[in-house]
Amino acid sequence: MKLPQPPTEESFPSPLHHPRTATVLGRWLGVAITICFLTGLFSHFQQATPGWLVIPSRPASLYRVTQGLHVLSGIVSVPLLLAKLWTVYPKLFAKLPWPPSRKALGTVLERGSILVLVSALALELFIGFLNTLQWYPWPFPFKETHYALAWIIIGALLVHLAVKLPLILANWRRTPADRTPLPHDPARTPVPPADSLPPAITGLTRRGLFRTVAGAASLVGIASIGQSVPAFGPIAVLSPRKPNIGPQGLPVNRTAEAAGVQPVDATWRFTIKAPTPLSYSLAELQALPQSHSALPIACVEGWSQGAHWEGIRIRDLLSLCDAPPNSHLRVISMEKGGFYATTELPPNFTQDPLTLLALRLNGAPLALDHGYPARIIAPNRPGVLQTKWVHRLEVLQ
Repeated sequence: MKLPQPPTEESFPSPLHHPRTATVLGRWLGVAITICFLTGLFSHFQQATPGWLVIPSRPASLYRVTQGLHVLSGIVSVPLLLAKLWTVYPKLFAKLPWPPSRKALGTVLERGSILVLVSALALELFIGFLNTLQWYPWPFPFKETHYALAWIIIGALLVHLAVKLPLILANWRRTPADRTPLPHDPARTPVPPADSLPPAITGLTRRGLFRTVAGAASLVGIASIGQSVPAFGPIAVLSPRKPNIGPQGLPVNRTAEAAGVQPVDATWRFTIKAPTPLSYSLAELQALPQSHSALPIACVEGWSQGAHWEGIRIRDLLSLCDAPPNSHLRVISMEKGGFYATTELPPNFTQDPLTLLALRLNGAPLALDHGYPARIIAPNRPGVLQTKWVHRLEVLQ
């Protein structure tokens, strides 16, 4: 009995596996990855700001936009990546040049870079999606791993683009009049032009594939963007959070119970360690001049929601304690442990009139889960840095 022969690259003659198709889908995926990388880099530097970088406090809703785009572009990348992989998977069956040569070594290195790219990108999208659910079923730290994978992806992508640049340029733009075979590996049979094979081979034309992929990407995007764009909230079936649902109309990521915070009593004091140390009871804080800020809470998981805050301007508190100009401020929470129990406010945030030690939210005293009795609210900051349950500020020289 004759055993069936294993498939070869020539076993997949559909125009949907044509380099032109892969180039178009690669462009779409490249745009999504670039947006995701740049917005993710901005989010990372917000939380781990290097000494040479100054994060602006304005526009006040900038982080809301960038992080919404970050999560959206990551979600949209999933169908684009699957379509791209389906288009090029016949390459898995291409024969390596034999006997071994410099060309064979180059092919092996190329496939190795693709393996790294696809593996890192798939893992990045997977753990990123689970982060939006706040589910971490792994032993490694999410933030550091997510950041490292991003650079691995960019490096592997640049190698892949450098190797494939001649083929990409040859297929970047096609016209109906151009029917000549496209550049490819001369070791295999020429691939026919993309439109020279009937659609009946696959039941789907190349244009139909593009429309299908674009539709799928748009659908998952629209079904998830509602967590940061309220207009799409009612149809945000893929969003893990509804931004207007929670105490005082605002979601809660970390509850007081999870943070180990108990309601305060009449003995509670708010203190400032500064050239002129200060100490206030809650009633005394409430008696200070109050200001208002309309600012969103924008979380790294992608959801955001605008709110109205009332409290004391941080710059007014620094003036009361005779803090030097351009002082950094350490913010200390009553939270028991956690990565963000202590945060820092750079001078451009402490001096911004929108930055408050907030005591009220949407016209009522802060709910315990929103940081009662006091929390930080500042423009253009991730939610994890809008420290809750604040009981102490320290002026850093």
